[in-house]
Amino acid sequence: MSNIIVVVRYIAQAGKALDALTSVRDLVTTVLAIEPACAGIEILQDLDNPELITLVERWPDRATFLGPHMQQPHIQDFIQSAGAFLAGPPEISFHSLSSGPG
Repeated sequence: MSNIIVVVRYIAQAGKALDALTSVRDLVTTVLAIEPACAGIEILQDLDNPELITLVERWPDRATFLGPHMQQPHIQDFIQSAGAFLAGPPEISFHSLSSGPG
């Protein structure tokens, strides 16, 4: 089973960074509790622009992230509520794990 890194970048609406961060933390807690395919998620908040929130997630493959994960009720609920605190949809990118030089 190959592992990938998924980077999800959110931009909170002006003045709503705390609301966004709280909602993202709640979502991550739920994902880690009930989605065994997820091997971990780190939440990063930009020091100079707190409206920028980045998730660094570990998944077995792109298909698991885009399929079963995105169809989870907690993900769909987050998407529906995100308009209240996010400036728009996230930027999502997929990365391979590198074993280092060589």
